[in-house]
This record gives sequence, C-alpha cells and structure tokens, in this order.
Amino acid sequence: MPDISIVIEIIAGRRTVTRVSVGATGVTLSCRNGRPTGMGQKGAQLMAAFRRTPGAGRRFVGVGVLCAALVAVAGGIHSATDSPPASSAAAAGQEPREPSRQELSLLHEAGQILLRDCMQRKGFAYQPVKENPVPEAREFPYVLDDVAWAREHGYGTDIQHELSELRKTDANQRYFRGLPAKQRAAALTAANGSRPLTVTARTPDGMLFQRSPKGCQSEADATLYGNLRQWFQAKVTADALTELRRARVTEDPRFAEAVKPWSACMRAAGHPSTSPADLRAATSSRRSPLPRNEEIALAVTEARCAHTSGLAKTARALDQQYARSLARQYHPAVRTYRELQLNALPRARDLTQKADTSS
Repeated sequence: MPDISIVIEIIAGRRTVTRVSVGATGVTLSCRNGRPTGMGQKGAQLMAAFRRTPGAGRRFVGVGVLCAALVAVAGGIHSATDSPPASSAAAAGQEPREPSRQELSLLHEAGQILLRDCMQRKGFAYQPVKENPVPEAREFPYVLDDVAWAREHGYGTDIQHELSELRKTDANQRYFRGLPAKQRAAALTAANGSRPLTVTARTPDGMLFQRSPKGCQSEADATLYGNLRQWFQAKVTADALTELRRARVTEDPRFAEAVKPWSACMRAAGHPSTSPADLRAATSSRRSPLPRNEEIALAVTEARCAHTSGLAKTARALDQQYARSLARQYHPAVRTYRELQLNALPRARDLTQKADTSS
C-alpha cells in the first residue's frame, strides 16, 4: 500500500491540510485493511476531511478523527529528546490546569515568530499569521444553536467568502506562488522537512502519523515545547479527542432522541429535515447557494428549534459528559499536553516581548 502524503500549508500562511498525494514527501498516513486506519466514517469521506476549512462557521458533519489529527500534525511536530522542566503543578503533585484562551494565543504567536525567523535564516520570506483572522468564525458540531449568530451570518457563507478573499491577498500566498518551481519545492522542504519521517504518533484509534524531524516547523516547536516526540504524541492524542468526543455525542441514543423534536420543529416551520446533519448535507450539496435571505431564515429557524426542542441543551450536556470521560480515559496524554503547554509559556512570553522590542 503506497504512502498517502499530506502537504501542510505552512508556507501559504496557515497550518491546514491543502493537498493529499500518494508517494510524495510529507506526512504519511498508515493504512490497515485497505483503508486509512482510524477512520470513524466510510472511506469515501477521506477526501471530505481534507476539504474542511477551519473556522468557516459551518457545522462540519462526518469528519472523523483524521481531520483533528492532521491539524495536530500541522501544529506540533518535532524530534528532540530533551525533557522540559516540570511545571509547578506537576512538581506539587497537582493536575495541570488547562491553558487560557489568551495563553493559547500567546503560544501561537511565539510559534509564528520562531517559524518566521527560521525561514528567514534559510533564505525565504515568511510573515506570521493571525491565529484567527476572522474572529466571527465558529463551528457548530452538533446543531446551529446561536440565534444571534445565525441572524447575522446564516450558515457562514459570508465568513467563507471573507476567508477566501484573505487567502487571495495573503502575503505568504503571493510570495509562495511567485517563487520558481524549484524554489517552491525548496521552501516546502525548508518548512516541513524531508525524509526520513522518523517522528511518529498514534491517535487513540490506531492511526499512525509520521513526520520529518527536520524543517522550520519542527525547529519552532522544538524550541517552544522542548520534548518533541512527547509533544507530538500528546498533541495528536489531545486533538483527536475532540472528534472522538463529537462522534460519541452523535452516536448516543439520547442525542438521537433529542433530534426527533428538533426535526418536528423544523417540519412545522416548513423545513422538513431528519437531522441537522441531513440539513447541512442538503444545503451544501446545492448546485447554487441559497439566496442570502433564505440562508439566514433557515439558519435562524434551525437555531430556534435547537433551543425550543431541547436539542441544544442535550448536545451541550453530552458534550461535557464525554469530554470528562475521555479526559479520564486518556489522562496521561492530556496531562502531558497541558504540562508542555504551560512549560512553554515563559519561553513564549520572552519571544514575543523581544519581538515587540525589536519591531
């Protein structure tokens, strides 16, 4: 079975999967029994997982552990073996806390600075990208349940358009496209590294990821997080748990029961649909998008029915329940992930402060 290689769009200014090819240099995905391992959905959904646009505001249906794990690959791959100092919580025998939203943003900013500096040393330009260039972008993994957001954005096609325009005008995109073919290949190698792919990690359901220990992304993460192999495994696991949690919620009989009154509410409003997933599939498969006013009206109806039917409340409760149970089940990986993040914060603060001083 040939390797399925994943090309990460680091040069283009985002840590997202942009292309899947067979036998090319990049991240490889092991297969078992004739299909990629770890897929919670049918093999036909493999490519759909790569078409996901992060933060586009739509409810993404049927994307299994693969997508989350790929994001983990893009965001945290390294190869050094130095262990970071123990966090204060670990030293005191306490559970490490979850980093705040502001602290996660700080880690992102520091990683971008390190990536920029490394690429510059290798002779390529790179401009750090914002963590969330469109703050209004959101995901609704179970059902659209924010009436105010739906009234303003519908299903997020305006945000999709804004993200598309940002990609067209992105300085890193323009720079990368403007390079001669040979230099483009060299830039990708500089960012992502080359073979052999000796850094490995497995998702909870067995999917194997491999990545080059070389390249600027590896160097940046090595500098920031210290223990590279440990970070890679912990991050792959932690990110995969998001999709595992969502899968368990939607497979729970209580969720299926809660969908029934939601479906009745939608039918009474003139929009018959068996589930939010089916509704999203129907709207996304249209040859032409819904007119803006119809999109907003449908989205608002879905959000209202989510609340009046109790589906939003049930989904939220199940999400919290499975988040706790998965955190217990995969406690070592979750603990390690948080410790590595917390230990990286002083380095991140130092990096960003120095960058602010020099700018």
